[in-house]
Amino acid sequence: MTGKISAGILLYRHTNDGLEVLIGHMGGPFWARKDAGAWSVPKGEPDADEPLEATARREFTEELGLPVPHGELTPLGEVRQSGGKTVHVWALQGDLDPAQVVPGTFELEWPKGSGNLRRYPEVDRVAWFSLAEASSKLVTAQRVFLDRLAGIDL
Repeated sequence: MTGKISAGILLYRHTNDGLEVLIGHMGGPFWARKDAGAWSVPKGEPDADEPLEATARREFTEELGLPVPHGELTPLGEVRQSGGKTVHVWALQGDLDPAQVVPGTFELEWPKGSGNLRRYPEVDRVAWFSLAEASSKLVTAQRVFLDRLAGIDL
């Protein structure tokens, strides 16, 4: 699994209560009963020689079923997750209604070894969270993106 790359967009907005970010709860049976550490920035792997920024935009649309809001992407760098995947993330100011999300799906053999292929949503919930709330929900390695977002002049 080492050497895999993914790219995504961390959507953020300013509210009366402060900065909020949009993250998705990972779909599928493994994550179904988990909350802490089971949320992610919408992201995915590039196609062939696809530029990572283009990957981030495409994956946002594929995972959420909504267009990427207009605006300039701000690079938040990369991080290597525990499974070996390197994740590149850009911040984007924008807004969307989580109720309008129509997630993409993936196929998985479940239970493993059963021969039964089932379709699951890539994300089964999407929500806005404060940076503190998002920190407790995000996959551990991705939490650094929240710190990087908080550290730039928005």
